[in-house]
Amino acid sequence: MENIDIEGTPKTPTIKFSPEDGKLTIQGRSIPENSIEFYKPLVDALEAYAGSPKSATDVDIILEYFNTSSSKCILDVFKKLEKINADSSGVTINWHYEEDDEDMLEAGEDYQAIINIPFKMIEIEE
Repeated sequence: MENIDIEGTPKTPTIKFSPEDGKLTIQGRSIPENSIEFYKPLVDALEAYAGSPKSATDVDIILEYFNTSSSKCILDVFKKLEKINADSSGVTINWHYEEDDEDMLEAGEDYQAIINIPFKMIEIEE
């Protein structure tokens, strides 16, 4: 299984996924023109990873902003992780948000309410 290493742009986040280490990071802004197409390689990789996940999978979400279509794709990513978590691997999602960004904190809490995976809310000091 290959690593995913997508460099971020002003409209798309940096995505780094290392199946060998069980580490996934999504960082930056997520307002791609076609969210489904942008996130598809990651969703496909997580589907493959679900076949033989590491005993622990760490996910860091460090987004400044994401649009509505990205939020659906992020939920799809979380659903794949939820399946991995239910099957065998201990998945932890670290949701990073800036200390005065209540919208991002609420978004993390909304996902936390929907997805059955342990979430850690991590405040970033500016």
